[in-house]
Amino acid sequence: MIKDLLEKEIKSKSYYQVNEDNPDPILVAQKYKDEKISLICALFGYGKASLIVKFLKSIEFEILQESEKEIKNYFKHHYYRFQSTEDIKQFFITIKRSENLEDIFYEAYKKDKFVIDGIDEVIKHFNQINPYTSKGYQFLIGNRYKNKTKGSSPYKRWNMFLRWMVRKDEIDFGLWQKISKQDLIIPLDTHTFNVSHKLGLLNRKTYDLESAIQLTNKLKEFDPSDPVKYDFAIYRLGQNENL
Repeated sequence: MIKDLLEKEIKSKSYYQVNEDNPDPILVAQKYKDEKISLICALFGYGKASLIVKFLKSIEFEILQESEKEIKNYFKHHYYRFQSTEDIKQFFITIKRSENLEDIFYEAYKKDKFVIDGIDEVIKHFNQINPYTSKGYQFLIGNRYKNKTKGSSPYKRWNMFLRWMVRKDEIDFGLWQKISKQDLIIPLDTHTFNVSHKLGLLNRKTYDLESAIQLTNKLKEFDPSDPVKYDFAIYRLGQNENL
């Protein structure tokens, strides 16, 4: 029953409508189809969608090709919610200094095929190439995890980035080739968390990584090869007032 609802939503004509009227940070990421710019778009992907897109569109991403001095000068008036001007300057310097993200991710992921290992490795890499830290900066890039399945953060923005990078369809653009989409974890936000409870897909009461994994495992019962394809479907079903 629930699977039929989700599949019907995926097949609907409006399923992939992401545009100026239905803004999403992937709108900007799709324009560039670059792993570093996509990660920037994903990590700033919190708050009101229209404001996220407005902020991202204010950035000339070609600045990543310039010197660190030029980056600091360019962002002297930028700020976003929890991130100060200095946080944004340092974040772009970190991204500029970083190496191939897929390779870094894959080296940690390949052993157990657990994407959180890959996320943790990229965050570790960021910490190594730029020791800058602040509350706003750490919120942006995330903290390293201490337990493979438990933690306060469901890594929503990171898992959204991975969905973009690994899956390939009308909206996700699949730049990465080494990661299997069957290993992805649902990008769990509070809306998806609440809707999943209403649909009976999730019974865990805490909004955390373990809940994201539990929901993903439930969705694997519907499609073990691509559980995250139901991400938008759950979101859109949650917009139905009769749910």
